Amino acid sequence: MLLYTALALAAVLIGVALFWFVQTRNVETAPYQVTEADGDIEIRAYPELVVAEVTRTGTRDEAVRSGFGPLARYIFAKEREGGKIAMTAPVTQKAKGDSWTVQFIMPASRGLDSLPKPAGADVALRTLPPARRAAIRFSGWWSDELFKAKDAKLLAWLAARGLTPSGTPTFAYYNDPFTPGFLRRNEILYDLAP
Repeated sequence: MLLYTALALAAVLIGVALFWFVQTRNVETAPYQVTEADGDIEIRAYPELVVAEVTRTGTRDEAVRSGFGPLARYIFAKEREGGKIAMTAPVTQKAKGDSWTVQFIMPASRGLDSLPKPAGADVALRTLPPARRAAIRFSGWWSDELFKAKDAKLLAWLAARGLTPSGTPTFAYYNDPFTPGFLRRNEILYDLAP
């Protein structure tokens, strides 16, 4: 009996893992080209990206949570005219002084001029210029301790190669809060000189 219970539990866990894997593979992600790779660290070339963004204060966690709602209402047409916009990944977050900018990257097929105007002043649309970025990819829960450790690893890697990051890091979240930690894709990115 114990063997059947263990097999059933294993089947459920495998099923959950496959469900999350398929779900994350069906979401458009921001395009980039890898120009250098070293394990979980990459140097990437990003094209111009269009984003919807909000600014929030508080801790990193508080800001991303409070910023998600207005951005989701924008893309799902809850507070504006027009049709829905497809959800993409990642959701990004970057500190600026005492506040945080939280961004949804718009689908590659949507230019700034083709997007519906936000209903209020809270959500802004803008174009990010092409950029060269260093990234470290990792799984796990969105904890400050984990992000601090991965940030230190990425900065040490950059320093060892004589590369100087520009500004503060961008945190990138590829999964919803219900995705188990071991299945999550998180990243920390720094802009680099071209």
